[in-house]
Amino acid sequence: MKIIIAGDGKVGAMLTRQLSVEGNDLTLIDNNGKVLESTEERYDIMAVQGNCASMDVLCQAGIEEADLLIAATGADEVNLLCAMTAHGLNSKLHTIARVRNPEYSKQIYQMKEVFPLSLAVNPEKQTADEIERLLKFPGFLRRDTFAKGRVEIVELKVTEDSKLRGATLSTLDSITKAKVLIFAVLRKGKAITPDGNFELQVGDRLFVTASRNDLTVLLKDLGIITHRVKGVMICGGGTLCYYLAEKLLRSGISVKIIEQDHNRCVRLAALLPNANIVCGDASNGQLLDSEGIDSTDAVITMTGIDELNMFLSLYASEIGVSQIVTKVGRLENHSMVDKLPLGSIVCPKELCANNIVRYVRAMRNTEGAAISVHTIADGQAEAVEFMVDEKTLHIGEPLKRLRTKKDVLIACITHRAETILPTGDSTFEVGDTVIVVTTGDTIIYQLNDIFE
Repeated sequence: MKIIIAGDGKVGAMLTRQLSVEGNDLTLIDNNGKVLESTEERYDIMAVQGNCASMDVLCQAGIEEADLLIAATGADEVNLLCAMTAHGLNSKLHTIARVRNPEYSKQIYQMKEVFPLSLAVNPEKQTADEIERLLKFPGFLRRDTFAKGRVEIVELKVTEDSKLRGATLSTLDSITKAKVLIFAVLRKGKAITPDGNFELQVGDRLFVTASRNDLTVLLKDLGIITHRVKGVMICGGGTLCYYLAEKLLRSGISVKIIEQDHNRCVRLAALLPNANIVCGDASNGQLLDSEGIDSTDAVITMTGIDELNMFLSLYASEIGVSQIVTKVGRLENHSMVDKLPLGSIVCPKELCANNIVRYVRAMRNTEGAAISVHTIADGQAEAVEFMVDEKTLHIGEPLKRLRTKKDVLIACITHRAETILPTGDSTFEVGDTVIVVTTGDTIIYQLNDIFE
């Protein structure tokens, strides 16, 4: 598939890496020649320097022969103009644009004929949704939702005082009454597919799938406190802060925002009249103390500087805040970040890229395409959701008779709203939802791809 990516920033770079691995023909457009040169050295792509909203530049990039344009520059207006111009040059083109400004959301939907977008992605809004889910289940480092919310994959960490410390997976039933499946463990930066004899150690990050009810039981049995979050302190008042604060206030959670820029504080106060806006430097420990950081239920650090977010989260952890969420813009060194008590880590560009990759795979397979795609275990594994249809192979056959590819695991089956953690005798039927986890270099475009 021929894909043009406009913008070689954080999202563009992640998409280039993921889509090039999957064998797509990529052309990258950016104004910055040095950035393009660096990307060209790492990946087998074409690069065009220039304004991506320019007709001449798009033609130079081969827009007339392209299948998909992804506009992911840092400016919403440029992304929209780029998509409109590209579609005018190629009416069969699929277009995806990153649009972050809340003011544009409504008009993009109401003026579909004017903005010929196949998909609009908003990393900040997606991240706000992710953080809200995390706040509803304190104790989990990450939550990915499948099967219309009936199934989740969550991340837990084995701590010094955890009941899971030293336990083998075969004894898990005696520790917790919940029906859960630990399908991957991240230990010292390496993803492992565990068997029943695998012994859990302090520092292990566990990736668990189960129904929402079983996850609640799991937290209770492990002694993890799950008190409802009533008050949140947000450090940083950008677009993501607005989206999140709006959602939390609507849920009855009190919100305190600390932002250094006075003009932005004034704007937030107008948009969020029920929030407590504090104009000040979040890196000032005295300010945080005076605003009651030690008594808040959750601290969320989302300034524009990763290092500052980590510093603030470390401070919140040191004084005993029960739930911490840290936003990072880039997450190349997983092993270093993993050793720090930063709570849940969210990466907007990763969430955005996952959404776009799912769309690209659906384009390649109009039938049987993935419903959702989630990158897990620091990018070393994927959880992919499929719907079983009439063309799916081995319908009604016990899983123990099937031969699947190496590094592929059927993690969960949803049958008529019932969540099933599969055994060798389990089967899937038409209409069921199947969650497949892959590790290594295996890429699954449709459900039939998992079979040998």
